[in-house]
Amino acid sequence: QVQVVESGGGLVQAGGSLRLSCAASGRFFSNLAMGWFRQAPGKEREFVAGITWSGRGTYYADSVKGRFTISRDNAKNTVYLQMNSLKSEDTAVYYCAAGRTAIPGWNTAEYDSWGQGTQVTVSS
Repeated sequence: QVQVVESGGGLVQAGGSLRLSCAASGRFFSNLAMGWFRQAPGKEREFVAGITWSGRGTYYADSVKGRFTISRDNAKNTVYLQMNSLKSEDTAVYYCAAGRTAIPGWNTAEYDSWGQGTQVTVSS
């Protein structure tokens, strides 16, 4: 089973950038899709971005398309989320999760091994 730990969150002004990292442990990391989700206060956890096992396929929520980029380095067992042009509505706790298959899904039920989350706060 894969375990994940997120890092890189913080406070940033609107229009700024942050890069989140997700360090994974476990022998099957390179075989599995990975995803980033976020949860704002009072809201459900929502899909942000997903990446296939190889890194060749990426998927994004409409709200972040063109601003966020997901990538992975299987040699380092790490997944990244580069966030540019941040908006106040991007404020949330961001979670990394390992998928159950090689292709990322859009729903939380399609992921295992959630991290503890990292807070991203965008000030306007």
